[in-house]
Amino acid sequence: MPPLSSARRWCALLALALGGFGIGATEFVAMGLLPNLAHDLQPGLSAEAPDLAIARAGWLITAYALGVVVGAPIFAVLSVRLPRKTLLLILMAVLALGTVASAVLPSFGFVVLARFVAALPHGAYFGAAALVAGRIMGPGNQAKGIAFVLSGLTLANVVGVPVITRVGQLYGWRTAYLVVAALFLLTLVALSVAVPPQPRPVGASVRAELRVFRRPQLWLMMGVAAIGFGGFFAVYTYIAEVVQVEAGLPPAYVPWVLAVFGLGMVVGNLIGGWAADQNLRRTVVVGFPVFLAAMAFMGLFGDSPGGVFVGAFVVGGSNMLLIPAVQTRLIAVSGEAQLLGAALVHSALNVANSIGAALGGVVIAAGLGYLAPSWIGVGLGVLGIVLALASFTYEDRSHRAAAHQRDLTSTSSDHQPAGVRAE
Repeated sequence: MPPLSSARRWCALLALALGGFGIGATEFVAMGLLPNLAHDLQPGLSAEAPDLAIARAGWLITAYALGVVVGAPIFAVLSVRLPRKTLLLILMAVLALGTVASAVLPSFGFVVLARFVAALPHGAYFGAAALVAGRIMGPGNQAKGIAFVLSGLTLANVVGVPVITRVGQLYGWRTAYLVVAALFLLTLVALSVAVPPQPRPVGASVRAELRVFRRPQLWLMMGVAAIGFGGFFAVYTYIAEVVQVEAGLPPAYVPWVLAVFGLGMVVGNLIGGWAADQNLRRTVVVGFPVFLAAMAFMGLFGDSPGGVFVGAFVVGGSNMLLIPAVQTRLIAVSGEAQLLGAALVHSALNVANSIGAALGGVVIAAGLGYLAPSWIGVGLGVLGIVLALASFTYEDRSHRAAAHQRDLTSTSSDHQPAGVRAE
């Protein structure tokens, strides 16, 4: 890629982040509109058993999450020989079409299917965009490149999700999804104009990409993301009910709480990108206890207006503090299969989305209240940090074993008789 002017570089990065903004909107706007979706798509059940209707509407969130899980590795592997700009344009077109379908299809089942289809490009987009951003920003800035692309997603939670949620409350959830589709079309134009041509990957093959699944480190880090971050989604999925039922605030406050969630995510993402480039391991080891404390705070104090606002900020911030580090590490342990590694973190995060939303729905349906998912989150976070420590321990042992083998080889060579060469 030829050298870029400063203006061209920033335009390209902003176009990539705009895609993240749209994806953040399409992924998270359902949380704030969950009561509306439940009432409109399941009017009978909503009238008879509102809590069950809300829990069932959570399937829309689970369907999107499963679409990311399925789509990220499939798109990453099948597109391994495509230039990354071409891949980004294809992914954005599919996102736009899937979101339009979500807005216009008539029944609950069809909308669930549309959310699944709309999610298929999600992980591969973030993976490819993170790699392109890292290439544009230059060596030693991988985590900052990831954080810049994710900044679109975090800003969506400050501005996009609250505004689009309010649009959905006033004009219907279908209008909200049409607004998101328009964002994707705008991104398609921005990417085509601003992102410089990318070279076709050299030496890449489907077989080489798939070999990465043999690496234990890959599975450990995917477990960190899939289980450890489930708590965030357990809290976020049902935040509209926490605001209205537990904290006793009117529906108009839901977008404001979502904005505070997003503000925390912006702050956490900025700190996390910088911290991961400085010391990735320390960022993970320190960040997880902070994340656990944030979810415990929400569980203890989310039933008050002040508590729900503070809890939203710290849960959002501590979650995003960790994500650049986890994605950077997944890319590192993926070797040559960088696109697959970058995409798989989003598969793992949406397994977390499915786990968190599902377990949150279980405790709510059991009558434990809308703050109970916060404690589910604490438990999942504990499992996450255990897996992270296991990954670091495995790495340390591998390095010690390799060093020991080098020492043995060196000693053997030193003791060879004169004139005999070690094989």
